[in-house]
Amino acid sequence: MLNNHSGNTFTLNVSEWFNTDKSLEMADFKGRVVVIYAFQMLCPGCVSHGLPLAKNIQQSFRNEDVQVIGLHSVFEHHDVMTPKALEAFIHEYRLTFPIAVDTPSKYSHLPETMKAYQFGGTPTILLIDQSGKLRLNHFGAVNELQLGAIIGSLLEEKVSQKEKESVSVDETLQAGCDENGCSI
Repeated sequence: MLNNHSGNTFTLNVSEWFNTDKSLEMADFKGRVVVIYAFQMLCPGCVSHGLPLAKNIQQSFRNEDVQVIGLHSVFEHHDVMTPKALEAFIHEYRLTFPIAVDTPSKYSHLPETMKAYQFGGTPTILLIDQSGKLRLNHFGAVNELQLGAIIGSLLEEKVSQKEKESVSVDETLQAGCDENGCSI
C-alpha cells in the first residue's frame, strides 16, 4: 500500500531506543535502504511472520546497504506493553537490530508515527530509500520474494541514479491482477 506520504522524507517520532547506544535519526542511514518493521509484542502476525522476516532481511543484506529498524507501535493493551516488557521480549526473541518505541499520543490510542503515516495496524513494513524518502507503506503479511525484489530495486537505484532519474517503486510493484484487484 502506497499512501499519500509516499515520496516524502520520512521521520520517526520515538520515545525510547533499544539495541543501540544512542538515539538514532533517519539521517544516520543516508545512502542505505531502511526497512522499518512496525510491530506490537502481542500481535500474532508480528510474532509469527513479521519478526522472522525482519531478522531474515537483516541477515540477507549487507549492513552498509540495508538497515533494519523495529518500531514498537502500541495501539492496544497499553498497560501491558511497556518498555520493560519490550526489553524482555527483545531478549527472548533475540532481536539484534535497533528498536524504537513509537511515542504514545496524549490525545489518541494511536502512537505518533503510526498516526502520522496512517499505518493500517501491525505488522506494517515501511521502505525508505537511500535519500530518506518513504517508498512503501504496507500493512499485513507481505510476500518475501516481492519484498526482496523491491529492496533490490531500491538498491539498484543507487547504482543507476547517475545514469537516469530514480525508478519509482510504483513501477516495480505488481502490474496485472492479484487477489486484491487489477492494476495498470
